[in-house]
Amino acid sequence: MTTNRYAALLRGINVGGNKKVPMARLRPLVEGLGCTEVRTYLQSGNVTFAADDRDETSLARAVEAAVHAEFGFAVDVVVRDHAYLAAVMAACPFPAADLPGTQVHGTYFSEPVTAERFAGLDPAAYAPEEFRLGDRALYLYAPGGLGVSKLGAQLARPALNKGLIATSRNWNTVVKLVELTSGA
Repeated sequence: MTTNRYAALLRGINVGGNKKVPMARLRPLVEGLGCTEVRTYLQSGNVTFAADDRDETSLARAVEAAVHAEFGFAVDVVVRDHAYLAAVMAACPFPAADLPGTQVHGTYFSEPVTAERFAGLDPAAYAPEEFRLGDRALYLYAPGGLGVSKLGAQLARPALNKGLIATSRNWNTVVKLVELTSGA
């Protein structure tokens, strides 16, 4: 079996004192799943690791189960391999390298999304904010940052994300996850 590098993105942990998952306790949980080279990045639920080539969904469910068993609450997890993370970064339709990393965000979805899901949003109503869809990803340009983004708030509405796990990262984190999963 070949080894691959992955990032597990935990949704909604360590936000406002809710669903506290210390990274020092998360690392051994992921190691207990047979993963190696486990590293965490920030306190917002980013963990990278190496593992035998496995199905991303199975890995995500395993991390969810381990977190639930250890902490007693459910957490949604999206797992993506290095090649996918790098492809998302390369396909960014915004000049992310020329902008502060807090102005561009990547949202990772558990399943592919189509433009029809977002057809009810009038992009002109949110200018200069913009979004574009990728494969299982959404790119958001929010020049004022995500915390004050009206478009970001609309894109996060449960009705738009029904049936999906969606978790967002600012561009600084998108880039760092590609670096951490590169094996360099």
